Amino acid sequence: MPRLLFEKKENAVWISHLDLMRLFQRAFKRAGLALTHTHGFNPRPSVSIALPLSVGVASCCELLEFALDDQSCTNAEIRDRLNAVLVDGIRIIEVYDGGRKYGELSLLDCVIQLNYEQGITEGAVDAISALFSKSSLVLPKKTKSGIQDQDIIPMIQEIAVDAIDGKTIEIKALICCQNPTLNPAQIPLAVSTYLPDLAPDTCEYKRCEIYDAKRIIFR
Repeated sequence: MPRLLFEKKENAVWISHLDLMRLFQRAFKRAGLALTHTHGFNPRPSVSIALPLSVGVASCCELLEFALDDQSCTNAEIRDRLNAVLVDGIRIIEVYDGGRKYGELSLLDCVIQLNYEQGITEGAVDAISALFSKSSLVLPKKTKSGIQDQDIIPMIQEIAVDAIDGKTIEIKALICCQNPTLNPAQIPLAVSTYLPDLAPDTCEYKRCEIYDAKRIIFR
């Protein structure tokens, strides 16, 4: 199946995953690109997105797989026709063939900003850095079978903590995104849980790149 790489930013971060799927289905239709449909009792348009984003998270490395009835359009034409009808904040970067299996996805680069309305407390960066150097950080995680404890440290491959201004701490992290999966929101939750005096007022999240287990960029 052909695949497209797209970004989701600005106000578009508030579009849920299901609404994003519907948005793309409508965009293909408006662009005059007829999607194939699955077979069976309830046929569905042939589109799928790897690693669904949580609401409020920006990304520049989202992947969507699709199949068209008419395969005469070039990848560049598909990109341009979709970009002409998509909403602000959603933009196709590239359309290509020969994508790797989603199961090979393993790692995710993300940036998390911790915002403090009253300013960063002295020593906050060092305290947060020390927190993530611990051998274990156990947090509750909601699963289909209920709330379970999850140690997030084994799922953090790399992490760096810096103050980017007087009110914002930026955390850059390379984390597991499949088998097992770490939600980036668990990182500020760890700060709020273990360092309650440094709990941020608000947080911002962005996916920057995705990789396989050998840290080769995944496409």
